Amino acid sequence: LTGKGRCALRRDGLPDPSPGWCVVRSLFSAVSPGTERLVAQGRVPGPLKDEMRCPYMGGRFPFPVKYGYSLVGEVAEGPEGLRGRTVHVLHPHQDLCVVRCEDVRPLPDGLPPARATLASNLETAVTAAWDSGVSVGERALVVGFGVVGSLVARVLALGPAVELEIAEKRAGRRRLAETMGFRSSASPGARPFDVAFDTSGTPAGLQAAIDSVGVEGRVVAVSWFGAGPARLDLGGSFHSGRKRIIGSQVSRIPGALRPRWDAARRTELVFRLLGRPEFDLHVGPTVPFAGLPKAYDALIGRSPEGLSPLIVY
Repeated sequence: LTGKGRCALRRDGLPDPSPGWCVVRSLFSAVSPGTERLVAQGRVPGPLKDEMRCPYMGGRFPFPVKYGYSLVGEVAEGPEGLRGRTVHVLHPHQDLCVVRCEDVRPLPDGLPPARATLASNLETAVTAAWDSGVSVGERALVVGFGVVGSLVARVLALGPAVELEIAEKRAGRRRLAETMGFRSSASPGARPFDVAFDTSGTPAGLQAAIDSVGVEGRVVAVSWFGAGPARLDLGGSFHSGRKRIIGSQVSRIPGALRPRWDAARRTELVFRLLGRPEFDLHVGPTVPFAGLPKAYDALIGRSPEGLSPLIVY
């Protein structure tokens, strides 16, 4: 990303891999539309510039910066136990990369590499479900049906008899949700929900989530607004209904789970979930690596109708 709204493919030199490092030849990578759009617009807040760095990021915020964090490839050079393995790595979009061996995550046998690009966003969805404390038979609302919203919905649908609804303003995305087997509408139903997830990327979506839950209801704020303000109306039933807003972010395991869970165990869970073929429905339209700048131009202008674009190398 060379400047606000500007992007290009650049050639870069690679270091020779030293002991403990390996060379990965990319097969696929996934664009995370919400976060990468904010980065491309230069909307990373100053105080969060260090925290928002992704592994192997090039440059610095705001620009020029090389950003992205879900790449799947084959280990071309490295230790015998890794050479030839298909792996997932948190790395920007790049056709060849040199990474620490400890940072590559070998895929389980049989997991399709394209589907495995969902791993980073699925970790976000799993963490959001944990943060929500969703329980048997609860009514849950997902506001916004982008890639993260779709994955939150899928995780909830795999859970204990959760009654699930999608609220999405865009007709194309509502149709997409329905083809995946989810019930969707342009706005939340009249009955109060027990828990709502905002994945819309808009303050209006977060407001809809707040207004949709009943007394003591929980709102899980998954969207990140970057440097933009989020104006909310908390003068209605928010206080009298004792509603709670829970900030969910993937970089930390929820405190109640931390004594037993770490990032490696969560990765194992995510790979196990991705063994289910229905996740193929969440893989977005394919874009050749050479077409990535054009795809970014469309992303910067408006979030796509479909889900996360799949970059093919």
